[in-house]
Amino acid sequence: MVLVLALGDLHIPHRAPDLPAKFKSMLVPGKIQHIICTGNLCIKGLEMSSRLWDLILMEVHDYLKTLCPDLHITRGEYDEDTRYPETKTLTIGQFKLGLCHGHQVIPWGDLDSLAMLQRQLDVDILVTGHTHQFTAYKHEGGVVINPGSATGAYSSITYDVNPSFVLMDIDGLRVVVYVYELIDGEVKVDKIDFKKTASTHTAH
Repeated sequence: MVLVLALGDLHIPHRAPDLPAKFKSMLVPGKIQHIICTGNLCIKGLEMSSRLWDLILMEVHDYLKTLCPDLHITRGEYDEDTRYPETKTLTIGQFKLGLCHGHQVIPWGDLDSLAMLQRQLDVDILVTGHTHQFTAYKHEGGVVINPGSATGAYSSITYDVNPSFVLMDIDGLRVVVYVYELIDGEVKVDKIDFKKTASTHTAH
């Protein structure tokens, strides 16, 4: 059993001060084997010095590293750090995962466009962000996931955003996707169960 935390669109500090305290109390070091982040950790503001910007980014980055040292981040349209790639693929157990922020996918959040990206990256599970809304679909023999915004930051699409993140439990040919969503001060959990078949992509 391997646990993978998927989150993104934090937008700290401009749109949100931090992760919700209830999420932080649940995310403890030593439990998670991999973290994948769709990007937009924080925004560089004109009123902030580059030094302050670097400190805030380092704080967010280092916090995620304390949860799990195996951290993978792709670049959102507000991320200044050019070390973050546009897309990334990695193999975890029997599954090949693809990661992309999602602002590059037109129309934003469109399932057919996301499925095309999933085929291009040749992955079983595609994780993207940008819309700040949680979605998870079984599609064309794979899974497309958007973990939403971990801080509940507003987006250009909507101001009404519930903070959410995703935890994937990968065990052999099966993955259970748990979504944690903060609604009216309470954490609600939902899940989607996916089993890889012989016809599904084989992880390379």
